[in-house]
Amino acid sequence: MIFKRQNLVSFLMLFALLFAASAAVKAQEKAAPEILAETAAARIVPTSFYFAGQSAPTQVRNSAVARLGKDRHVIAGMVDTSGYSTEISDKYEGFFITDSPIVIGGKELATGAYGFGFSSAGKLRIFDLSGAEIMSVETANDKEMKRPRPLMMSIAADGVRFYKGKNYAIIAAK
Repeated sequence: MIFKRQNLVSFLMLFALLFAASAAVKAQEKAAPEILAETAAARIVPTSFYFAGQSAPTQVRNSAVARLGKDRHVIAGMVDTSGYSTEISDKYEGFFITDSPIVIGGKELATGAYGFGFSSAGKLRIFDLSGAEIMSVETANDKEMKRPRPLMMSIAADGVRFYKGKNYAIIAAK
């Protein structure tokens, strides 16, 4: 009987140890988001981006990178669309790259590279690389923001705020 009790205690201790290690790994994966500093972001942001059959240079000063966990990034940047047709430049403002699935504005977005545009109707529109719209989410307006920038990201209680001016959508790790 003593032998069986010792085995049970050993098994329970091993189980508890494995559970604690698993919880620690999950906690690291769901680490708090972080906005990379300009110098760190500059090493990640592409210098140009392909969209709808054309390539445009990135406006590095209007780019942002959020780290959503270990080796998980969301990269966004405005591009110079002056060479694009009016049809494309009216809806497309920049690129949006995620190296893992995310939730943006409450909707799931798969790993990939996309174009984006904020509409005057209060929507963030996401496009595939051919220019076809694949998602549209409601944006909110941050009336408290004193000095809006053309594009930025900031930490929020429920994820990362992805801004164009004072309008933003929430990005969260999936």
